[in-house]
Amino acid sequence: MLIETETTPNPATLKFLPGRRVMDAGTRDFANHEEAEASPLAEALFALGDVEGVFFGSDFISVTAAPGAGWPDLKPQVLSVLLDHFTAEMPLFRPGSAAEINVPAEEEFADDPADADIVAQIRELIDTRVRPAVANDGGDIVYRGFDKGTVYLRMHGACAGCPSSTATLKHGIESLLKHYVPEVTEVRAV
Repeated sequence: MLIETETTPNPATLKFLPGRRVMDAGTRDFANHEEAEASPLAEALFALGDVEGVFFGSDFISVTAAPGAGWPDLKPQVLSVLLDHFTAEMPLFRPGSAAEINVPAEEEFADDPADADIVAQIRELIDTRVRPAVANDGGDIVYRGFDKGTVYLRMHGACAGCPSSTATLKHGIESLLKHYVPEVTEVRAV
């Protein structure tokens, strides 16, 4: 099995492509070892000690190195964990009942029903133009709300903590949304 790697705009994060589907639907972000307990793969990656974040995309895994950790030492360890996991065809998540699921509440803004058409346009642009581009860089951006001209977005994976994320939000996403949806005046990360 060959696992390809790609750099991301975030120098602390590498994108690993196992050549197969990782998530059948959606994405999953693990910010710490406790959150990773839901996934044997994420837990094994955090157990390496120098991992600060793990993100599962549709066909990739992004791993963020802890401050002070170097990719020359960490990359072979991550590849070993990924190879072991995928060649053994282990499950991505531990089985369990719904009672065991604990999804942290996301900050979301209640959209004004009068803005329904604007919100639909914003969501469409994010889903069709922004998210695919961000996934190429090992991350994800999720719509959180629209209020008085401001669009609120949550960044995941390689995008969270990336030095260029502010530029991506302001010069890329904000410009795109303002162009197609004149009611948008600003984009903010939450």
